[in-house]
Amino acid sequence: MTGRATFSVALADETATARLMADLALLTGPGDVITLSGDLGAGKTAAARAMIRYLAGDDALEVPSPTFTLVQGYDLPSFPLLHADLYRVEDPSELEEIGLSPLPDGAVVLIEWPERAPGALPADRVDIAFSQRPAQGANARAAEITGHGKSAAQVARLAALRGFIELSGYAEATRRHMPGDASTRSYARLEGVGDTVILMNSPRRPDGPAIYRGKSYSAAVHLAEDVRPFVAIANGLRERGFSAPAIHHADLEAGFLITEDFGSAGVITGAPPQPIPERYQAATDVLAALHQQTLPETLPLTPQASYAIPLFDTEALLIEVGLMPEWYLPDRGTAPAAGLREEFLAMWRELLERHAAEPWTWVLRDFHSPNLIWLEQRADIAKVGILDFQDTVLGPAAYDLVSLLQDARIDVPEPLELALLGRYIKARRAADPAFDPAAFAERYALMSAQRNTRLLGTFARLNRRDGKPQYLRHQPRIWTYLTRSLAHPALSGLRTWYDAHVPPPAR
Repeated sequence: MTGRATFSVALADETATARLMADLALLTGPGDVITLSGDLGAGKTAAARAMIRYLAGDDALEVPSPTFTLVQGYDLPSFPLLHADLYRVEDPSELEEIGLSPLPDGAVVLIEWPERAPGALPADRVDIAFSQRPAQGANARAAEITGHGKSAAQVARLAALRGFIELSGYAEATRRHMPGDASTRSYARLEGVGDTVILMNSPRRPDGPAIYRGKSYSAAVHLAEDVRPFVAIANGLRERGFSAPAIHHADLEAGFLITEDFGSAGVITGAPPQPIPERYQAATDVLAALHQQTLPETLPLTPQASYAIPLFDTEALLIEVGLMPEWYLPDRGTAPAAGLREEFLAMWRELLERHAAEPWTWVLRDFHSPNLIWLEQRADIAKVGILDFQDTVLGPAAYDLVSLLQDARIDVPEPLELALLGRYIKARRAADPAFDPAAFAERYALMSAQRNTRLLGTFARLNRRDGKPQYLRHQPRIWTYLTRSLAHPALSGLRTWYDAHVPPPAR
């Protein structure tokens, strides 16, 4: 949607204003510009303060009015934010002196008194006009929210989100910011109306360029394009005794969910974070229990619809490892010639096709510490709460075990990795005497090499294409896991190629 979208909101008090700004923050990202207009005392600074405190996760954060400083900066967890007050600006040329012309890339900008420099405002922006409503109370306000250009879609989604929250019975809930991930999804805790729940904003994944045999990257590797896979897999896991969040309310078309809140007790502890061994043991047991079940390829979604889990086939796995020559090697200054790229993919194809006929299971794909919640009050495998499984595919059982035991974000000591690998194999053999430990160890090494090769490329892409350099700090750890897996005799040819052509990441 481009052009213009507008809706109005009645705000009984500052708490209602804070809820509005938190809802808008859920849909806001780097590069967004939000203007706040209205008479003196209309609530512009209170609105800006509410959004900044929400994004900072700190209700007590000092957020002074920038009337005299003109611009105040905040280095928030998700992105930098600039809070500007143009009341004392007499000429638009002054914006260059205070760092607002041109507007900075990669930051959210909140602008009070935008009418002081109308010609300097970008075409794509959200305008919020506040007005006082003394007949409804001393603190009552009204807000007219207008999206211009590309931001019209953002405002239309904000109206839909607030309607969903109201219909679900959580309009009066307090919103609490939650950290997001590398995707377009965002989350908030809703508190104060019954049990605390999680609000998920999961817009349909935008299609990228069709450069992988006529498909975008996300379509080619079977990443979820909307919220439907999350709902289907969540229900499927719970039906089989695993702890996935219960879904209380859903708008499948818009991509809004209100789900059970598992809390925040994780499976790691300390600084720097380290695995809690008994919790990692339980997570390993979850995978062993899942993988020894006969699992369906299709799951019910609604009374009228079902969801077919995609196959993690050789082509998808090849596209993922292709991120190595496509993004990682150029990032390290060694872009390969066409012949070397073809050689690389041919080696990978031979290795992957060697295992293509092996039994498949549900591959949850991101089964690692950020997505595992410890549920102390539950029993056995139900103690491990599982999140972020919307990209589930049908594929090799070893993949999720690699995700857990070679966590890209924390160091898993090799002795613990080997002990838990042995624990998994023992559980699988106890359930199925035909289970082959040596064959599984080879598949584990192959999936480790595949996943870690992909992650090196993914994090280089997040840096170069998406402006997210924070993921580069994980690359040395991923390189350690990768070299560990390449030591398996079945991967000796691949190891030789990497030694010759793939430089280690910068530290």
